[in-house]
Amino acid sequence: MAAFAILFTRQAMAQTSGQTATSYPYALGLKFGGYENGISGKYFMQSDVALEGILGFRKHGLVVTGLWEKHQTAFNVPELKFYYGGGAHIGAVGSGYYKRFNGDEDYYDSSSILLGADGVLGLEYIIPNAPIAVSLDLNPRVELARGTFFDIAPGLGLKYTF
Repeated sequence: MAAFAILFTRQAMAQTSGQTATSYPYALGLKFGGYENGISGKYFMQSDVALEGILGFRKHGLVVTGLWEKHQTAFNVPELKFYYGGGAHIGAVGSGYYKRFNGDEDYYDSSSILLGADGVLGLEYIIPNAPIAVSLDLNPRVELARGTFFDIAPGLGLKYTF
C-alpha cells in the first residue's frame, strides 16, 4: 500500500513540475491478448517512440515479445494516441491442443520453440489527472518455428504510468 502511495505522489509531483498527464516516460501493467496474457512494460525513448516488452503466459507455455512503437495524437484528442510498430517474439510451449485466433486447432505432440515476427496497431487513452493508460490493439503475428503461418489477435492493456 505504501508503494502505491509513493508512486501516486511521484506522479502528482511530475505533473506539477511540467510533465502533463498526456505523456509519460514509463508504464507497467497487464496485457490481455488473443494468444497470451501477461505483464507489460513500456519505455518512451522519445516523446513519440516507445519500446514495449511483454512477458506472456499461455496454456503450457511462456512467450517474450518486444515491440517498437510509433505514437501520435489521434482525432485531435491529446490524451488519445494512435500507435503502430513491429517486433518479434520467442517462447516455448508444451504438448497439447492450441486454438488459433481463426478457430482452428493445432496439436503440438511435444515441447516446441516459438519464434516469429509481430506487428501492432492500436489506440491508447491516457486518463487525465490519473496515472492510468488503457490500450486496445491488433497484433498480427507470423510464426516461423512451428511451420510458417499468419495469425492476428486483439489485445487489451491496462497500465500504470510514471
